[in-house]
Amino acid sequence: MTWVKICGMTNLEDALVAVEAGADAVGFVFYEKSPRCVTVETVKEIVEKLPQRLEKVGVFVDANCDRIRSVVFQTGLTAVQLHGRESMESVWQNVRPAIECVGVSKLIPMVPGNALKDEGILISARAQRETFAVLIDSQVNGASGGTGITFDWEAAREMVQTLGLRLPVIVAGGLTPLRVCEAIKVFHPFGVDVTSGVEVQPGKKDPEKVRAFVRAVREMDRKVS
Repeated sequence: MTWVKICGMTNLEDALVAVEAGADAVGFVFYEKSPRCVTVETVKEIVEKLPQRLEKVGVFVDANCDRIRSVVFQTGLTAVQLHGRESMESVWQNVRPAIECVGVSKLIPMVPGNALKDEGILISARAQRETFAVLIDSQVNGASGGTGITFDWEAAREMVQTLGLRLPVIVAGGLTPLRVCEAIKVFHPFGVDVTSGVEVQPGKKDPEKVRAFVRAVREMDRKVS
C-alpha cells in the first residue's frame, strides 16, 4: 500500500483525525518561519497520545544535528525530514551514523522536484544506506514544502521513476484529494505527503479533506493491486 503522511500538524485533534483516517505518518514542522511551526512542548504532548505504529516525522529546515537530536529526544519523534543545505550537510558530513547524529535511523531528505528535470541528483552510498525515503517536493521562492504548488510532473517524471529504483520516493507538492490519484499514476511512488491540500487554513486541517485524501489513495491502491 502507498505510504501516506499528513504533514503540518499543530494540534492533537488533527493528528487523531489522520490516525482515524488511516494515515501512516504525521509531520511536525520545526521551522520558525513556517505558519505551521510548533513547539517542542506541544509536539511532546501530541506524540504521547498517538499510537506507536504511527510514524512521527519532524521537519527541519537548515538545522544542525545538535538541534535536531535535541528535539527528537524531547518529543519522541521516529523520523526526521531534512530540508535545506545546512540540514543535509550537518548530517551527511558527520562521521557518526544517523541514530547517533540526530537520534533516529529514519531520514527523509527533501529534493526539489524541479532539480530532477535536467540532470537529476547524486546520492552517496552512505546517504542511500541511511535514507528511509526521498521526498520530492516543490520549492517556491525559497520555501521548501507546504506551498500548495506542484512541481513540473512531466519534466521530472522519468528522473523520479529512475530514482525510485534506488530508493523509496515520497511525492509531495500541491497534492489534494482530487490530484493524489494522478500523482500515483504518474510516479508510482512509495508514498505521498500532503499539507496545504487538506487544510482549512495553515496549521488547521479539514477533517473531511484528510479522510478524502487517504480514501482516494487507498482506492487507487486497490485499483492497481
